[in-house]
Formats: sequence, structure tokens, C-alpha cells
Amino acid sequence: MRRTRVPHLALAFALVAAEALASDPGGNWPHWRGPHDDGSADSGPYPVKWDADTNLLWKAPLPGKGCSTPIVWAERIFLTAPADRRDAVLAFDLSGKALWQTALSRESAGKHRNGSGSNPSPVTDGRTLCVYFKSGTLAALDLDGKLRWKTNLLERFGPDTLFWDCGASPILTEKDVVVAMLRHGDSYLAAFDMLTGEMRYKAARNYQTPLEGDHSYASPIVIRHQGKEALLLWGGEHLSAHDAADGKLLWECGGFNPGAKPNWVAVSSPVVSGEVAVVAFGRGNRLDGIKLGGSGDVTATHRLWVREDSGSFCPTPAAHQGKVYLLRDRGQIECLDPATGKTVWSGELPKNSNNYYASPLLADGKLYAAREDGMVFVASADGQFKVLAENNMGEHVIAAPVGLGGRLLIRGERNLFCVGTKRAQ
Repeated sequence: MRRTRVPHLALAFALVAAEALASDPGGNWPHWRGPHDDGSADSGPYPVKWDADTNLLWKAPLPGKGCSTPIVWAERIFLTAPADRRDAVLAFDLSGKALWQTALSRESAGKHRNGSGSNPSPVTDGRTLCVYFKSGTLAALDLDGKLRWKTNLLERFGPDTLFWDCGASPILTEKDVVVAMLRHGDSYLAAFDMLTGEMRYKAARNYQTPLEGDHSYASPIVIRHQGKEALLLWGGEHLSAHDAADGKLLWECGGFNPGAKPNWVAVSSPVVSGEVAVVAFGRGNRLDGIKLGGSGDVTATHRLWVREDSGSFCPTPAAHQGKVYLLRDRGQIECLDPATGKTVWSGELPKNSNNYYASPLLADGKLYAAREDGMVFVASADGQFKVLAENNMGEHVIAAPVGLGGRLLIRGERNLFCVGTKRAQ
């Protein structure tokens, strides 16, 4: 393990950033879908249009290609990336200054053109920072980059059998860091004490499915079940809830692939709005609304609605103020009522041969959507769809945009960008 202190970077756009960002830190973004676990940010105002001369506060170069979404806590930005062919964790302050870089283990590079060995996003509770990599390395650090412990799940529990690069991010409960590995033959949910690394439990989660249906790249979600912490998992053609204390199954819902079609892999994570989980499946052509709760097999009782005319393969939907926002892989956008599945309004971003891999951000009545080629679109999302701006980042963008106190963090293939409204000089 190598830990490096990095000197201040000479960034072309950092001159005004420190004062602008420090004046309004805007809270925390503790895991990849934000403080509410739904891809929504608190009120802004947030910028609409930017380029190299307008509203780009700073950019910081990254040591290698990673696709994880940055997180933020106490005015520090954390993300993962390869550095010198090793899995690494990086920290920046809110002006783009590099604070530290901790190398952990040998990198396992991505196979997919839009993948990497650093797909899973970090997570923190403000005391411990936890990370997971395709290499199998699971680690916990303090917020100054000091390693507390690390282990390798592939060495302990068997090799990676996913067809593509792992994408499920770790999550934190009150005491543990939890990783879901849903794959063919040996799927499991594993929890480790976040302070010591001691394994709390490893719970099997296996279902028989057609080819690739038991592979999942979706991240778990912490929910409440009968007043206690529970874990919501999507994969293996089942949505299931598990007791966070021991991993035991609380309820499960199947029936997502009645035609037994092969290669219906889970990529998009569910989003929860109220008491409903909206699940995108079927390679972008199926949506299900599942009522949370119950006991045992709730397949026949808790499916509220099904749609076979819409969906999302890669981007995870966002939710805000009782509505769910779907960004489809080719740029169609729908606002849905999660209770009924009905479309409230819909629109479409400009057509292009590139797809959308990044999940959308809802902020300040606007939807931010990053296309794989680095075009970030801003559209109105307050009841009447309209494309407001097209912003070219100049490099590929696969990670989800982050909203923080009126500013956007956009992680590109080579740089981390911060976008916001510059103050008059």
C-alpha cells in the first residue's frame, strides 16, 4: 500500500474557485446517488450552460480511467481511479486541490469500452471511507487517507464470473459495509464491520435464471423494514429485502422475466419513491413498480404495475418530490407517477449515435444527463420538458453528475470538473 501527498495542482480554472465554493458548501453527497439515495440534489440555483470560459470553476487531472461517481463529505471530494496500475483512492478539496492519494492493490482493468477496474463508487458515513474494486479489494480508510483495513473478496469467496466489469457499489449500514456479488453459481451478500474489517456474515442469494439473468451490476439500497435497517437487492430476476443485521431474507418478488428471455442482465439500480421501488429491466424495455414490505414471497401481491413500452438498461432512474425520472439509453426522458407507472410527461434529447451510461441528476427543477461522448444536457424537469443547454466536456463521461450547493461535479475519463456560476470580479 502506497500513500502519497500531492502538491497543489496548477489548474487553469481554479483562480476563483476557493472563495466561490467555500461560501456555500451545500452539504454532503455520501454515496453515488446522493444524500437521499435517489439522484436528487437540494435546491440550487444550478448552472445551465458552461464552457472553458463560462462557469467552469476548475478541473483536476486524474491518474487513470475510472467510472465511479465522486462522493463528498465535509468539503472533501473522494473518488477511485487506477494510478500506476494500482487501485487508488483520491481526495480533493472544494477548490480542486489534490489532498492525498492512497494506493491499495494491483488494478484489474476494465473489459468494456466504457468500463474500468474502478466502477464501484466510494461511500462514507463521515468517519469511515469504504471502497471496492473489480480486483476484489474491499477497503476502509479514514478521511485523511490512512488505511484501516483491506481484504480481497475474490480471493476469499471465488473468482469473478461476471461477463463484464463489476459495478455494484458498497453501502453502509449503521455498523457495517456491505457488498453484493450477484453472479452465476455463487451469489452472496457480505457484511464487514466498517471499523475492524471483521466479517459479520456472508448470506447466499441464488436464483435459477436464463443465461446472464443472474448477473447484476446494480447497487443495493438501505431501506427500513418494520422500523429496522434492511437491504434492498436487485438481481437474479428478483427484488429482495434482507435484514441488515444478518442478511436473512425478509421478502422477495419475482416474475420480472415471464418469457424466460436470456441475457436480461440487471444493470440499472432500482430507485425508491415513497413506498414503491421502480425497477428497470429487460434491456431497457420493461418497468415494474413494486410495493415495499410484506413477508416471504410477495410476487403475487406487491407488484403494482408493469410497463413493457419503456425502461432503461444502464442509467438508474432518479426520484424527487413523488415523481420518478427515467433517462433511457438513447436519450428519451419520462417523468412517471411511481404509484401507477403512468407517464406524467416525456421528452427526448437530441438524437445521436452515442448512448447514455451515466445516471441522471435532478437539481433545481432541472435534469442533467451526460452522454457517453461527454455532452451534458440540461433540460427543464418541472412539468414542461425543454432542452435548455448542451455542454461539451471534451472527453467521455460515464459517471453520474453530482449536485453540491449549486455546483456540479462531473467526472470525465481524464479529469474531474467543477461547474458553477462564477461571481463577478
